[in-house]
Amino acid sequence: MSGLDKNRFRNTTISFRVSPEERLALEARIKVCGLPKGEYFIKSLLYQRIEISVGKYKSDRLALELKKLREAFECAKSETATLCECKALLKQLQEVMTDNEKLSADDFKTIT
Repeated sequence: MSGLDKNRFRNTTISFRVSPEERLALEARIKVCGLPKGEYFIKSLLYQRIEISVGKYKSDRLALELKKLREAFECAKSETATLCECKALLKQLQEVMTDNEKLSADDFKTIT
């Protein structure tokens, strides 16, 4: 990280690969939305509704991430980064579970 980056609020970069077609579609959506590209991705990724899908593969992935966090927490000399990761994961899980409980209650009301 350069000296200039450390004074920025957002000083971490995340990247991922897409196909040429996906890139065109994403860029079109960003233009239509009118937001700067970074803001579009942040809003799209952080404020979308998360649903935990049933299935062995997805359940195994979640279990693996929880196991990694637990092991890192147990082995960490400096707990700062690990604690932040744990808090973020638990917050997201809590929000998903709360949303799913609301949905289940709403689904039940529409059935009865």
